[in-house]
Amino acid sequence: MKQAVISAFFLLLIASCGEKQHQESKLVVTQKTEIMQKEDKQKIEDLLNEYQKSLNTSDAKLAQSLYTKDGVFMPTEAPSGVGAEGILKSYEFVFSQIQLNITFSIEEIEVEGDMAFAVTSSKGTVKIHANGVEAPEANRELFVFEKVEGAWKIARYMFNKTAPKG
Repeated sequence: MKQAVISAFFLLLIASCGEKQHQESKLVVTQKTEIMQKEDKQKIEDLLNEYQKSLNTSDAKLAQSLYTKDGVFMPTEAPSGVGAEGILKSYEFVFSQIQLNITFSIEEIEVEGDMAFAVTSSKGTVKIHANGVEAPEANRELFVFEKVEGAWKIARYMFNKTAPKG
């Protein structure tokens, strides 16, 4: 009987150690995932800053370079730019019509594996080349990102106008 109690005690001890190791392993995996997601979110933030720069400098080639090869740009009240060449032509057209001076505010970034999305808003001014008029500009945006060969790229982007605030 004494031998059975000792054996049962050791089995329980071993089982509890195994459970503790499992919980510790799970915690380490969770911490690593959180660190990776934080790094990915920072890289996406950097990408959005580079995109903002492309808009404010009317750099169609820079804008195009931030998209995946099969990316889609969906501007308000204009045809979508699909694929690298379509995206370039869309931005060249947009920049031939207007000059933007905007700032993005990032409201949300969510990462899931090699895909992510961001919700942003932008505010600033737009100058219309045809008449030289400068007006307030405000939009809300939805970005879908894809990690391609370790780098985040814009896979889909659409926006719509909002009333400029003050």
